[in-house]
Amino acid sequence: MKDSFSVRDTLQANGKAYQFASLTKLGRQFDLKRLPFSLKILLENLLRHEDGVNVTAKEIEAIAKWDAKAEPDTEIAFMPARVVLQDFTGVPCVVDLAAMRDAVVKLGGDATQINPLAPAELVIDHSVQVDAYGSASALEQNVEIEFERNQERYSFLRWGQKAFNNFKVVPPRTGIVHQVNLEHLARVVFTNDANGENWAYPDTVFGTDSHTTMINGIGVLGWGVGGIEAEAAMLGQPSSMLIPQVVGFKLTGKLNEGVTATDLVLTVTQMLRKLGVVGKFVEFFGSGLKHLPLADRATIANMAPEYGATCGIFPIDQEALNYLQLSGRSAEQIALVEAYAKAQGMWHDESSVEPVFTTTLELDLATVKPSLAGPKRPQDRVLLEGVQQSFHDVVGGLTTNRKTKNGDSARFANEGGATAIGNEANSVSEGTVRVAKDGETFELKDGSVVIAAITSCTNTSNPAVMLGAGLVAKKAAARGLKAKPWVKTSIGPGSLVVTDYLEKTGLMKELEKVGFYIVGYGCTTCIGNSGPLPAEISKGIAEGDLAVASVLSGNRNFEGRVHPEVKMNYLASPPLVVAYALAGTLDIDLTKDAIGTGSDGQPVYLKDIWPTNQEISDAIAGSINAEMFNKNYADVFKGDSRWNQIASPDGALFRWDDSTYIKNPPYFDGMSKEPGTVEDIHGARALGVFGDSITTDHISPAGSIKKDSPAGRFLISKGVDPKDFNSYGSRRGNDDVMVRGTFANIRIKNLMLDGVEGGYTLHVPSGEQLAIYDAAVKYKAEGTPLVVMAGKEYGTGSSRDWAAKGTLLLGVKAVIAESFERIHRSNLVGMGVLPCTFKAGQNAQSLGLTGKESFDITGLHGGESKEATVVATAADGSKKTFTVNVMLLTPKEREFFRHGGILQYVLRQLAGKKAA
Repeated sequence: MKDSFSVRDTLQANGKAYQFASLTKLGRQFDLKRLPFSLKILLENLLRHEDGVNVTAKEIEAIAKWDAKAEPDTEIAFMPARVVLQDFTGVPCVVDLAAMRDAVVKLGGDATQINPLAPAELVIDHSVQVDAYGSASALEQNVEIEFERNQERYSFLRWGQKAFNNFKVVPPRTGIVHQVNLEHLARVVFTNDANGENWAYPDTVFGTDSHTTMINGIGVLGWGVGGIEAEAAMLGQPSSMLIPQVVGFKLTGKLNEGVTATDLVLTVTQMLRKLGVVGKFVEFFGSGLKHLPLADRATIANMAPEYGATCGIFPIDQEALNYLQLSGRSAEQIALVEAYAKAQGMWHDESSVEPVFTTTLELDLATVKPSLAGPKRPQDRVLLEGVQQSFHDVVGGLTTNRKTKNGDSARFANEGGATAIGNEANSVSEGTVRVAKDGETFELKDGSVVIAAITSCTNTSNPAVMLGAGLVAKKAAARGLKAKPWVKTSIGPGSLVVTDYLEKTGLMKELEKVGFYIVGYGCTTCIGNSGPLPAEISKGIAEGDLAVASVLSGNRNFEGRVHPEVKMNYLASPPLVVAYALAGTLDIDLTKDAIGTGSDGQPVYLKDIWPTNQEISDAIAGSINAEMFNKNYADVFKGDSRWNQIASPDGALFRWDDSTYIKNPPYFDGMSKEPGTVEDIHGARALGVFGDSITTDHISPAGSIKKDSPAGRFLISKGVDPKDFNSYGSRRGNDDVMVRGTFANIRIKNLMLDGVEGGYTLHVPSGEQLAIYDAAVKYKAEGTPLVVMAGKEYGTGSSRDWAAKGTLLLGVKAVIAESFERIHRSNLVGMGVLPCTFKAGQNAQSLGLTGKESFDITGLHGGESKEATVVATAADGSKKTFTVNVMLLTPKEREFFRHGGILQYVLRQLAGKKAA
């Protein structure tokens, strides 16, 4: 610590002395009283890491004198205190680290140079799938299948836990990474022994999942990054960023009776997405904070990726301390958090000075109404009273290509399946199919809810909505209601604590009475691990080409994400998930229509089974205590007998074998000690031309692997039976599988083709329509570089490094879009793919580009240029010339790009140190 501003000081807490970088001392030189809380954390980070090279007095002064209205233009180097990973993104991180150990040895270094310097904690939460449901044995069945499917991955992670220092793994069947982070891993104030001195500083975190922002709810600054950026942080490399603008969100008033935190967060998401906060920090303040429990704050913070912000943070206050106490943190840690926050001017109470913000939004909590979001974006909020109309508004567009079946007769008993019946047969209308299942015959229709899932860290972390769901179930069961037979119901708690308080209140049994059983401890349906629908339901949907629905308490409902057969997906609070399972359809107004008929023959309405706020408060007060947290997290890294029985190799270098799960990636093949030069791109072809809102769900391999897909054909060639394909997410450690699934989403639309959905493109020289992977292979054999063109908000969604890795491995040299989501643009840079944007008002369509042209991108000047010239040459020789913005935003990013990516940069630095 260079300490140009003489801010080093000593803090006394718990009878111990801690060194810290004092903002109070700095405040004698600069006016920091109205600096936003989040920028104070960034400022402290710079003060503590000042070295005159990566961090200089100039950057420190830039934050201290922050101009709220100025466009971001000052680069800073931010170093998080720790990194959290989930297993889908974490496995490829560990694969890359293992590959770097091999590579650094080849460059003359030592394998143990590749070792996390910052604490890294991985939570296995993405692997459990809802195969079994609706019974008390569902959990055990799904866990057994999970371990069977993932033996190779889990063996690799157990090797990593032994081979790397500063790396811990939270085994399966424990919880969801962000909820485990909130309930146990987060320190709020970090301590570290550096050179014999004990330092205290804010807990900050990078996560390989975009919903890492959930931890902002307790005053910890953190956000999602790509796996490659997380790996760099683990290896001691700071992350370059621009000092952000900060949007203040003022909360006043109090939520009304019957309104949940989910309703609030969907309202906040819609407001902030409308304002436009991509690349900005959002900070919540105002008198309404005193009415928001920590769990509600975490729910709002969790959804920051959905409203587009880098983070959505709440300050440290008494409510944060109350939660630390409730969740079993030590008295010493709580005392340190309070002492540190107050010493640094980071403590919030009613006497706190209101910060200055770039702009401010305000919401009276009393105006929030019950809501859902859908049918395909989390920002598309729909009032509960308007869901039925929303369904009618969209269903027509989803069924325009349906072929009506007329004159067929029903065939139930022999096949146990479903048959679509046309208008003339048995008076069943188009959009309706008769289904026989488990001895029952019923009609499956457009709008039928076939999946109802209480899932996702967003809401399963919140006792109010979880116990609220249990109370809805209890009242419904008392009236004789249960989920409709065509609904696949599930609960995936975010931690073992949730199960404890549901069981303690007796509400778990009530949920089971209406059809909701625990299926696993993980993300499940929220990330597309919804598992197969029953064969009868799946067949009925296909035969009738039905537009069916899911209702889930998740944070994402993008097209094709929840289930490939489900076209409409709505986000809702857990109590509403139960309600829609009981109703079985979106074609109902729950605010006035009967949800069903009770055992007494009388109609039952939602208002009859909805709990009061007092009932929920009483349930919380009587069921949750610190002992629950202490018990469930006492041996959190130990795992059960299944985990500990998995065999794993020893040694600093991983012994790669012919696994279809874990493979040494090709990123470092042929790598030299010195970087090459950034060359202009000549003779490129378009791999795809896409429209607006192409998400990382569209780009990155996700969900199930079809046997006739390039990835499926590859696995079959390796002797893998289709029943053992598992998911793309589980195979993220094998680039051969993943590159074949890039851009393979069944809902993606390549505008080079006329109305074709799915991962296809045109191989321009031959005129063939091919799978995108097959076309890329053909272009590679021809020595042709590739580009991708797209519209606005390209790469919105989860922080999936494979959306960038797969793009690179397909041979794409540049992506030209109208605008990028922050994380994906950063990931492209980190993999050595050039991100560019069209000039304002331009896109492929306005420029008359079809994607059949040949492209030259020139004027890059070794990556230093802020603009480049693109010449598109058509088959007839005519040319169109236009200028694009080169989105290498900082000197550090340009350096990464020159090296071919972040990992190559780090590897050369470490190998160079060894050689020296």
